[in-house]
Amino acid sequence: MEAAQGWPDLAGRLTATGHVLPVRVYWEDTDAGGVVYHAGYLRFVERGRTDFLRLLGVDQGRILVETGAAFVVRRMALDFLAPARLDDVLRVETAVAEVSGARAELAQDVWRDGTRLLAARVTVAMVGRDGRPRRLAPHVADALRRAAGGAG
Repeated sequence: MEAAQGWPDLAGRLTATGHVLPVRVYWEDTDAGGVVYHAGYLRFVERGRTDFLRLLGVDQGRILVETGAAFVVRRMALDFLAPARLDDVLRVETAVAEVSGARAELAQDVWRDGTRLLAARVTVAMVGRDGRPRRLAPHVADALRRAAGGAG
């Protein structure tokens, strides 16, 4: 995807190790003291995962319509290392750690000016409308493995 008129690409960009998404901290992300509320980080890393898949050519909306399958978060481990504050510009980094069957594990970090604020490990699983696991479609698994340099 190409940025228009000097604007940053809203989906971030792919890198040699995964994906990077810039995110600005708004009032809605913070508590009364202007510090990012812990649940705000969940939105940041969700955006990172979604845009990573988008840039890999994985159309989640199309998969849902055509197959009835969707990604769900199966497990999430978060380490809060330092606070983000109102108006900070953050860097959400996403990398594939493992791909297997119906799951993918992603490593996600949130950074500000070289300081890691959050370290996350997120396992997503593909499930059908019935909530039962479904194998990742071959094109999805292949895209994730390529992004990981063959991991999984």
